[in-house]
Amino acid sequence: MEIRNIPNVHFMDSLQMSAFAFQYELTPEKVEKWMTLLDSNQMWGAYVDDTLAAKMTIFDFQTWIQGKAFDMGGIAGVVTWPEYRRGGLVAKLLSHGLRVMREKGQTVSFLHPFQFSFYRKYGWETYAEYKSYEISVQQLPKLGPQPGRIVRTGHDIKLLNGIYEAYASRYNGTLIRNESWWQHRIFGNTQGTVAVYYDAENQPAGYVYYQVKDNILKVHELVYLHHGAYLALWRFLADHDSMLEKLVMKAPANDKLPFLLDNPRIKQEIVPYFMARIVDVTGFLTKYPFASGAEWSLQLEVKDEQAEWNNGWFLLQVDESGTARVAPIASASPELPSANCTIQTLAAMLTGYQRPSFLMDIGRLTGTTEVCESLERLIPARQTYLPDFF
Repeated sequence: MEIRNIPNVHFMDSLQMSAFAFQYELTPEKVEKWMTLLDSNQMWGAYVDDTLAAKMTIFDFQTWIQGKAFDMGGIAGVVTWPEYRRGGLVAKLLSHGLRVMREKGQTVSFLHPFQFSFYRKYGWETYAEYKSYEISVQQLPKLGPQPGRIVRTGHDIKLLNGIYEAYASRYNGTLIRNESWWQHRIFGNTQGTVAVYYDAENQPAGYVYYQVKDNILKVHELVYLHHGAYLALWRFLADHDSMLEKLVMKAPANDKLPFLLDNPRIKQEIVPYFMARIVDVTGFLTKYPFASGAEWSLQLEVKDEQAEWNNGWFLLQVDESGTARVAPIASASPELPSANCTIQTLAAMLTGYQRPSFLMDIGRLTGTTEVCESLERLIPARQTYLPDFF
C-alpha cells in the first residue's frame, strides 16, 4: 500500500468513487465542473497494487477563531471501495493527512463526519452545531416598518463578502471565503435571490440569500451586523407571506428568534454538524488569543494517540496581553498548576464549543478548581458556527 497525491489521470476514478459512496448521479455537467476544480496537491489516495483503493481531500482553508484567522485543513471526500474497507486504509490516510497539515502550518482541521464516533477515534471532536427552523406562514414574525432599506443586488461578491467577513469573524469556526468559494460553493450550488439591507446610516449591514419554490421559502443564508439589520431582514422575509406555506432555514445554535415570535412553538431542532481537531498543539496554542489581564502559567498534559508530537506535557505561559508561549516539557513540576485532557477535549474547549467547567464536571478535563477558574477566565466565550459545507 502506498499513499500519494492523486494525479490528473485518476481524477475520474476519484469522482466515480465519491459518486458510488455518497450515492449521487455523476452527470456530464458535474464531471465537467469538478474536473476544473480538483487540485492534485489537495487529493490523497491509498493505492493497492497501483489501484486507487481509498482517498481523501485536504482543502487549504482559513477559519476564524477568537477573531483571528487560523490556517485550517478541511478534510472531505473520505471514501474506500467496499472490497478494501476495514483494512485500515482510512486510518493511514488520516495519519498521513495530519503530517501534511502540520507541515503546511494548518494547526487545526475540520471535517463533516458520516459518524461522529468513527472520527473521534482519530482525534476529532464535535465543535459546531446549528439550529434548524421550520416556521409556518402564520407564525412568521410580525414586525413593524424598520429604518433603512432593502435592495435586491444579484451576485455582488465584493459587497456580500465584506458583510459576511464582519459577521463570520464574530464566531469561532466560520470559513474565510474567497471569490472562488462564492462562485462555486455558494452561488454554484444553490439558486435564489440576494437582498442587502442598508441601515439608517446607509451602510450595508446585512443580507439574505433565499429561494421561494413550491410555496416554501428556503433561507440559504441570513447575515446581519446588528439587531436592527436582523429585524429588517426578518420583516422583509415575512412580507413574502402571500407566496408561502412555510419558511425553512438554518441558524447559529444560540439564535433567539423564537423569543421574538408571538407564538414561539415553531419546529426547531439542534443538529450536531462538524468536528474539529487540533493538528499541532504548540502551534495552535502559540497563536491562540487568550483573554488579557494577568500572567498565568499551566502545565498541560495532552493525550493524542495519533500524533506523537502532541502527546505529552506542555508548559503554557500566557502574558498580560493574552499572548502565549508554549514549549514541550519532559514532566510536570509540583511548583506549577497542571491539567490533563485528550486532544479531543482540548479542541472542544479552545473552539469554544464547551466550557472548561463543564468539561471538568464530566471528567474530560482534570485539574484543580483554581485551574478551572483560570481557564474560564482565559478562554473567551464565543459561539461556534459554520454556515458552509465541504
